[in-house]
Amino acid sequence: MNDELRDRVEREAEKHALLNAVKHESDAAVGAVMGPLMGDNPDFREHSDAVPGIIGGVVSRVNDLDYEEKRARLEDLAPEELAEIEAEDEADEHDLPELPNADEYDEIRMRCAPNPNGPWHVGHARMPAVIGTYRERYDGWFCVRFDDTDPETKRPDLGAYDAILEDLEYLGFEPDEVYRASDRLETYYDHARELIDLGGAYTCSCSGDEFSDLKNSGEPCPHRDKDVDTVREEFEAMVDGEYSSGEMVLRVKTDIEHKNPALRDWVAFRMIDTPHPREEASEYRCWPMLDFQSGVDDHLIGITHIIRGIDLQDSAKRQQFVYDYFDWEYPEVVHWGHVQLDDYDVKVSTSTISELIETGELDGWDDPRAPTLKSLRRRGIRGQAIVDAMAGLGTSTSDVDLAMSSIYANNRELIGDETDRRFLVREGNQIPLAGDPPAEANPPLHPDHEDRGVREIPVGDSVLLEPEDLPEEGADDRRIWLKGLGGFRFAEGILEYTDDDIDVVREEGVDVIHWVPAGESVPVRMRTMDGDVSGRAEPGVGDLDPDEMVQFERVGFARIDRHESDGDGEETVAYYAHP
Repeated sequence: MNDELRDRVEREAEKHALLNAVKHESDAAVGAVMGPLMGDNPDFREHSDAVPGIIGGVVSRVNDLDYEEKRARLEDLAPEELAEIEAEDEADEHDLPELPNADEYDEIRMRCAPNPNGPWHVGHARMPAVIGTYRERYDGWFCVRFDDTDPETKRPDLGAYDAILEDLEYLGFEPDEVYRASDRLETYYDHARELIDLGGAYTCSCSGDEFSDLKNSGEPCPHRDKDVDTVREEFEAMVDGEYSSGEMVLRVKTDIEHKNPALRDWVAFRMIDTPHPREEASEYRCWPMLDFQSGVDDHLIGITHIIRGIDLQDSAKRQQFVYDYFDWEYPEVVHWGHVQLDDYDVKVSTSTISELIETGELDGWDDPRAPTLKSLRRRGIRGQAIVDAMAGLGTSTSDVDLAMSSIYANNRELIGDETDRRFLVREGNQIPLAGDPPAEANPPLHPDHEDRGVREIPVGDSVLLEPEDLPEEGADDRRIWLKGLGGFRFAEGILEYTDDDIDVVREEGVDVIHWVPAGESVPVRMRTMDGDVSGRAEPGVGDLDPDEMVQFERVGFARIDRHESDGDGEETVAYYAHP
């Protein structure tokens, strides 16, 4: 790389490092600078081996500035981009609109109604994030209602009930009430009986294909005009389990000529031979369909506002028939589009994740490669970071994209100031030292908090450097600054201590590089979304408590998970959070 290109890389890297630092009011990170830098300057890509080392030095110099100095420098370099950042800061905290007709209700009451077929993936967080935010805005009420009335095709997982409540707690919310629909079968039966007496339902023994042909042609089912006593008798036989699966259903009588065939005489109850996994519900064989169960519950629980996917618009229309029979007022409905996530190779689907766990391709629901809340929690990402990102999506009926980088940015703002710094070298190369360097390095625990003190890192006679930080092939006279230790000149495969002043970093563009002592460093296995990464960290990392967050300088944030012993000694296992 020639000097002119190197100068360009440094200028652009400084701008992007300042943008990153000012936007998040924290230290810039090499990983967060690299992507935008390469995106804006595609001609840098052919020098991708050299660029990270240059960025590292620039980021270090930027991080030595306080916030006001960073802002002033950014105003000189990129005033328009600074103005955009400040405009974003002045925008509303979230993009959630007012709930429709909210002032007409004494209390806003909402519900989160998960299917307990597994712990939540990231996309599931949108519902509790939004209704929880609305509850706080309106001083309202919300419940969790487990819609678990399908013991066969959407069979509940017994562990998922508690797992979902734990996920909700992680996001920072506690429901005012928790219901399990499978505890409420008798309530649904009572309402079915009342609906039958009102002439609003009938029992039907048509096969699925037979009824589909009739429905699509707008012709009434031959069972539609049964007398109420017969319907009631046959429904009681359903409740008593006298029919097998597929033999009899109870239909809501709607408009058989409705322009939307999906609304014509829909099924309210069906027979299922598979016992429910919950012992309390295992004897039941007559189960309500979700539209009937949910519609009845929303009224009885007093739900005022429902948020559901745009693809479920027909649910409100089906349930409206039941509400009309009972002379109930339907809740306000807000429809929204789907959330699409980036950054994951694994499909964001509970069933897909479960299959990958069963086949051993994922270690569990908290595997860092899994797009689950349990995974994010184990990686050290705070629930509030997820809530803020989800609430920021609003309630648009269009499908919306959620970049995981927005969750990472939120988390960086939450933890950056309180998280101490450490060195970690991945797949390091050992380089001997010469020239009588200091016996101990004392970089600060946090560059913005001198009162926290310094780390005590014994130096020894050699250090480990990351391969990308090694001098270019053929170079035998390159200077570098080992962070927290001092200046060195690389010559003939050795790092010679130069005793330079720190000014050489600013004035002469000497690269700042992280390192660890070869002798007293500790082995680390860092679990990431791309697989496990081996490395060695400064000695103090081996003494950190599980759950403690660290920022591995020039690498990113990670959560210390555990220290474990094997035949080769002690190893620290950390879960990588983000740059």
